[in-house]
Parts: sequence; C-alpha cells; structure tokens
Amino acid sequence: MSGKHPSLSGIPLVLGGNVFGWTIDRDRSFEVLDAFYENGGRMIDTAEGYSVWVPGHKGGESETVIGEWLESRGVRKHMRIATKTNMAGEAGGLAPARLLERCQASLERLRTDYIDLYYAHRDEEQTPQAEVAEGFKALFDRKLIREAGASNFSLDRLASAQKAAEAAGAPAYGVLQNQYNLLERDAYPPELQAFCVQNDVAMLPFFGLASGFLTGKYRKDADFARYPRGEGLRKYAEPGKRLLPVMDRIAAETEATLGQVALAWLLTQPGIAAPIASATTADQVDDLVEAMELELSAAQVAALTKALD
Repeated sequence: MSGKHPSLSGIPLVLGGNVFGWTIDRDRSFEVLDAFYENGGRMIDTAEGYSVWVPGHKGGESETVIGEWLESRGVRKHMRIATKTNMAGEAGGLAPARLLERCQASLERLRTDYIDLYYAHRDEEQTPQAEVAEGFKALFDRKLIREAGASNFSLDRLASAQKAAEAAGAPAYGVLQNQYNLLERDAYPPELQAFCVQNDVAMLPFFGLASGFLTGKYRKDADFARYPRGEGLRKYAEPGKRLLPVMDRIAAETEATLGQVALAWLLTQPGIAAPIASATTADQVDDLVEAMELELSAAQVAALTKALD
C-alpha cells in the first residue's frame, strides 16, 4: 500500500469489531483480540454505532471493549484503529460540530488520543460536502485522526466529496468501506472499482464472509435458526446453492477452508487493500490469518466470479 494510506501500511487483514459486546461478551472478545494480535494482526475496525441494534444497547459497546483491551494489554502504539460515525445516515450527522463531538466520544471509549482511520459511516446530504470536508480537516488539524474514510458511499457522492475536499484544501477520503463479497457485489461495481484504482482510494470491503455464510456453515434450513445472525442470512440460501459447490471444489483443490477461499478471492479484486472479517473464537482468527497466504489460480478466481452468472 502506498504512503498515501498510513493507516493501512503493511495491513493484509482487518479484524471486524461488530461482534464485540454483541455476539460475544467481553471475555470472549478479549480472547479473539489476543489471538489476532498474537497472529500478527494489527488493525481493528469498529464504529460508534456498534451495537445499537441490540435491545438495551445504546451504541459504543464495541469501542468500549476494544478500548479496555488496548489499555489492559498496553498495545495501542502497535495497533491501527478504525472507527466510524453517523451509522444511521442522520441528516446533519456529518456537520463539523457533530463530527468533533462524536469523534471525542469515540476517543474516550477507545481510551486513546487519536484514531488512525475515521470514517463517515453513511453519507448524508443535508450538510454540504464542503462543510463535511472542513469538519474532517479540523479533526486532522487537532491531531485527533490520521486518515479519513467513507463507508457506504456511491460513486457520485464519493467523487463529489473528493472534489469538495480538494477545493477546501482538506485531506480527501483515502479509504472506502462498502459491502463486497462473493454474494454481494452491487455496492462496489466496476465503475466504482475503476474510480478507486485511478484515484488511489483503498477499498476495505466489509462482510467479506457475508456475515459467516461463506464459511459454509449455513447449508440446511435448520442451520439458519442455530446462529444469532442466521435469520438474516436466509436470503443467501438460493444463490448459495450455486456458489457453495464451486467453493467446495476449490477448497478441496487448495486444501483450504471455504472462508479462506472467500477472502482470497477478495484480494484478487481491483482496488482491494485488505478484507474486513469478524471472528467469534480464537480458532476462527487462525483461519482468517491463514487465508492471507492462499493464492488462487486465474481459473479458480474466474470460476468463483462466474458462479452466480
């Protein structure tokens, strides 16, 4: 990764933090974070909104767990931390005053005085993009953040945001985080891929494993009822019938797991800097890390890409 992306230098894999304080408690979260660190993992992705969807939660639970872990292990200087603001796409949520307020709240929960990569979690059109750029510039100037990113942005809005930042003399979004995996490709279409490559915008796709579906553990109807995320993954049942057999074959050919095949495919795609993937056990962390060593052949990549055609 070029020097334009200091937060991503040397990072092959980003650990998704959405599970911390949600599907796994503090102790199990620490086990996963310890395993990630011991395996050489050095970047964690979270958001102020994780996990507001859980009854009784108000958001910030994931950041709080990560902050406690960073402090207790004394590893902040070794880790790159990414977090996000305005998950709901609230009108005015990216206004300069709100950016500062929410950034400071995230810093407090994370128990740190800077954020390596700070995202606009969702776009909002009430605040002019020139003002958003000024708001991020203020965070840079106060040394609260080291890089800015955009998440869930369309090509048009990402391009116009870049122009607004340039006009304001502010750092542009250097990183994009949209959903992208073997099953979900609409949020990173070819024209957006081309823009990112041409403008040196690093893409860090979220849900690289389609919330766990691409690990192969959802095969039968009963499987969807067995896991916390299962009901939301039933939409993948039909396309999965076409994709999973192809993944099974390639996993056998490469002596890899399905999850490793899914992540290795992501790394072959234009503009991808590193995948974001979550784990709920230390063993799953080992599986993710090993995926970074897997190299697929051109024929295998093509077979996976065309499986849903």
